[in-house]
Amino acid sequence: MSILVFQLQAPLASWGDTAVGEYRPSYDYPGISALVGLLGAALGLRREDESAHAALRDHYGYAVGVQSSGKLLRDYHTAQVPSQSSLKKRPHASRRDELAISKHDLNTILSTRDYRQDAACLVAVQASEQSPYSLEALHGGLRKPRFVLYLGRKACPPSAPLHPCIIDAATAESAFEAYLANLTTEIGKHCGRSGRPLLEPPNAVVRIAWGHGIHVDLPPDLTITRKDRPIRRKGWQFSDRIEHIALTRKEA
Repeated sequence: MSILVFQLQAPLASWGDTAVGEYRPSYDYPGISALVGLLGAALGLRREDESAHAALRDHYGYAVGVQSSGKLLRDYHTAQVPSQSSLKKRPHASRRDELAISKHDLNTILSTRDYRQDAACLVAVQASEQSPYSLEALHGGLRKPRFVLYLGRKACPPSAPLHPCIIDAATAESAFEAYLANLTTEIGKHCGRSGRPLLEPPNAVVRIAWGHGIHVDLPPDLTITRKDRPIRRKGWQFSDRIEHIALTRKEA
């Protein structure tokens, strides 16, 4: 069975949780909404193409191998926004359009936004028989993305290549192990004058989270309901899904 595996690392990442009021929390690993958006950007899908994103959501299985959950960074954020009455009958497809009104009609809102510092994880993708894109197509998009990729927010670009690989494995956890073994071998080939590798070896996977559509041969230590299944991008509507979590080793 073929499984696509790639890595996500960044100084800052923000994997949105349910936001109520002024507080914008973040998970410490990406959910299905973030992964669908990432793959859609790599393939060059427009945001308004909801049917294409729905296909990425429904016809692939995803698993996340958490290497490091990072540290919490909380940002006190201010922004200017127009009132709803000011936007009536005015096109506002972009942030620039929203602010193209009189300054007297702009309001200042305050919010608190969470980020994860130095978090790292692996992502496994398994295709179904109805998948619109082959794993090779996804692999090519991640190597040469059509749109800029970021980890949750535009201020969070990846700090390392995604390094996608298609691995023949029976389960997601075995695909993660093979991926890390191959990556460690590649890093060992690049040494400095002292003979030491120029890069640090990758961290082991300490936790695996997965949903429907991908095979993981581990008993879950926890099963949760996560509201991150995208329904409508325009209305920012999400539905619940079941996610299983297994601890593979003690996290530092």
